[in-house]
Amino acid sequence: MKLISWNVNGLRAVLKKNFTDFVLEHDPDVLCLQETKARPEQVELPLELAGYRTYWNSAEKAGYSGTAIFTKNEPIDVRNGIGCERSAEGDKEGRVITLEYAEFFIVTVYTPNSKNELLRLPYRMEWDIAFREYLKSLEKEGKPVLACGDLNVAHEEIDLARPKTNRFSAGFSDQERAGFTELIKAGFVDTFRHFHPEATDRYSWWSYRAGARGNNVGWRIDYWCVSEELTPKLTAAEINDDVLGSDHCPVTLEIDL
Repeated sequence: MKLISWNVNGLRAVLKKNFTDFVLEHDPDVLCLQETKARPEQVELPLELAGYRTYWNSAEKAGYSGTAIFTKNEPIDVRNGIGCERSAEGDKEGRVITLEYAEFFIVTVYTPNSKNELLRLPYRMEWDIAFREYLKSLEKEGKPVLACGDLNVAHEEIDLARPKTNRFSAGFSDQERAGFTELIKAGFVDTFRHFHPEATDRYSWWSYRAGARGNNVGWRIDYWCVSEELTPKLTAAEINDDVLGSDHCPVTLEIDL
């Protein structure tokens, strides 16, 4: 199976660019999207994508946040949100979709940003706990989990171009990095690092400012993380940093399921 995750920073905008060509070229079995910024009735998908079933979780606030999953295979269940007190605000923002299949779960997430001066950090840390507990609760249903999305954190110094100057920036605070470490300790594998443990200068997000993308001054904040038991089935994990259309690029996972 080929699975792709992409923060499109507005699905309607990227549909006017290269979205359809990208999907047709890469032909994923599952495509998970974050920051769709639209309700499904606002999006007119081209006929070329008619082979995909689509599932949406849109924010209550118009033009904000939101997630979607395009899949070739119909799931046996679809769940929106996490559904606990810690995640109540995020659930209103359309941040999580879960598809259940016979032998596994696929989860996409658009993690809340801590904002400038870490103003939203307390909520963000509550979210990290809630999301980790949610993934573990899925495993307790007897199936492994494949989780992806914009996690809004660069885990280690090699995951961003300028770690020293971003030491207390949103997405690279000690607290957020520790939150991702807890996810790993809970039994989830960062698939890109599984295949590329020492790779540097590989990023999935670049600011629109100061020519950051052209100079590759970026951050790796988009992930595929899977239950440890799936590790032997992993075949490849890549960052598609040649794909334009958003301030993020897609990230791909290939797995023998």
